[in-house]
Amino acid sequence: MKDAKILGIQFVIKSSKVNKRGLSPVVARVTVNGKRIEISANKVISRSEWDFGKGRVKGNNPESRSSNRYLDYMRSRILECYQELIIEKRNITPEAIKNRFLGIEEEEHTLMELVDFHNKHNIGILAEGTLKNYKTTERHLQEFLKTRKRKSDIPLSEIDYKFITDYENHLRTFKPKDHRRRPVANNGVMKHLIRLKKLMTLAFKMEWMKKDPFLNYKFRYKKVERHFLEMEELKRIEEREFSISRLDWVRDLFVFSCYTGLSYIDSTNLTHANIAKGIDGELWIISHRKKTDEPVKLPLLPKAIEILEKYKNHPRAKANGTLLPPISNQKMNSYLKEIGDLCEIQKKLTHHTARHTFATTITLMNGVPIESVSKMLGHTKIATTQIYARVVEKKISKDMGLLRTKLFLN
Repeated sequence: MKDAKILGIQFVIKSSKVNKRGLSPVVARVTVNGKRIEISANKVISRSEWDFGKGRVKGNNPESRSSNRYLDYMRSRILECYQELIIEKRNITPEAIKNRFLGIEEEEHTLMELVDFHNKHNIGILAEGTLKNYKTTERHLQEFLKTRKRKSDIPLSEIDYKFITDYENHLRTFKPKDHRRRPVANNGVMKHLIRLKKLMTLAFKMEWMKKDPFLNYKFRYKKVERHFLEMEELKRIEEREFSISRLDWVRDLFVFSCYTGLSYIDSTNLTHANIAKGIDGELWIISHRKKTDEPVKLPLLPKAIEILEKYKNHPRAKANGTLLPPISNQKMNSYLKEIGDLCEIQKKLTHHTARHTFATTITLMNGVPIESVSKMLGHTKIATTQIYARVVEKKISKDMGLLRTKLFLN
């Protein structure tokens, strides 16, 4: 039996503990995957009476035979406890075997207990937005358990491959009753499952689970079109005059990120401490991405410097101790929709469109190497930046198609 190899049972005497009569306690050492625990045999014996090689009491007298029969029973019972845990699909640890042997009912860890443990222990470690996403995943798990399992919680031992596929189906067929919530698209489903996988990995590492139920699961992402502004569209927004001050303000914040590639939270958090002279003697942004804590070293282009100068004495910025006056991401995206309509931009404008515009229109399309762009964006992997490179290739293909039509079909 393959699983039996992980279990070891050895009887020893604790020579370091000797009572007044010179006797030492006998214990069973139970080992599972290299981890050990000791169970008392409730017997004491002298070193001279113990066979260290066989792990038994020496002699053939009635007392020795009785002691060895008990040790044989104890070994048999420990093995039974181990087999019971296998049948019950419990997490097999030395502690679990000892508790079963002693008749202590071990309380099994549950899914919601795991989620709560993860969220509480990651406050201040994970970004606020990331924790908010885990809260959303938690809400979907609760809805799934309530509607599909008729339960409020589930033991971790009951989570298997079928649980994952059932949960995936729940997410795909989810129809929110609250008008503020939306159905979950394919990539959203995958993100919820990625978070669940991370929770399962945590449980496995803490030995709350016997194995990872995601072992044979394959994530299926769909490629999403990354929207960015072409130079003509960006100039249209830059040169537009707004009679409403809030639109002028939001436009400037958006354009600033188009020329720096900073995310909403990173541009909002910029302070005077983040501006320094670089190795070329020009002004640079020296910072860290809030999302990944990756360093960002970014030379400032003239348009970005112009916007910083415009707002250096803005009361909102001064009160907040930042270079730019703050605004919520929700309000900003709402106002950007107005700006898009007024500038006749057909693409959906969000703050993240600015980051994509920097990566494509401002840098890659102007010959900046992808390795440099990756560093400026604060990406942890160049593969992430290559998403933008594919967009550029698509644009080149379109432009060459127009050229082909102009040169050969006229």
